[in-house]
Amino acid sequence: MHRPAPMEVTYRNMRFLVTHNPTSATLNKFLEELKKYGVLDRPFDDGSSPSNQTVDNWLSLVNIKFREEPGCCTAVRCVAGPGRTPVLVALALIEGGMKSEDAVQFVRQKRHGALTASDSYLYLEKYRSTMLLHFKDSSHRNNCSIQ
Repeated sequence: MHRPAPMEVTYRNMRFLVTHNPTSATLNKFLEELKKYGVLDRPFDDGSSPSNQTVDNWLSLVNIKFREEPGCCTAVRCVAGPGRTPVLVALALIEGGMKSEDAVQFVRQKRHGALTASDSYLYLEKYRSTMLLHFKDSSHRNNCSIQ
């Protein structure tokens, strides 16, 4: 199975690294790495929209992380890859001031095949920003945290 390379999405003071899911052969090492970094789990069903609680938790995490470490990189991944992870990244972009249709196009440019499910697209099209994420400009750091 072809696994796309990790992609970086950068907008203003936010940097996200979207990664693919691990293989059976790499799963144990992948889980060890996640535990080592204190990764948080934000599950929601594939092909569905995230719950309000999931969105609130995600945006709170993004808000705190990029305020504490401007320009840092946060890794995001899901089991299948093309749907849930890009939805969360697009939500952060929208909250950062990007129009929803621009956020969808921006993510699609970075990851071919992302946000093609009609449910994901409709969810983002209807989503309205409630807590714009605005951060001080800073130079990007080379560190990356896995969330």
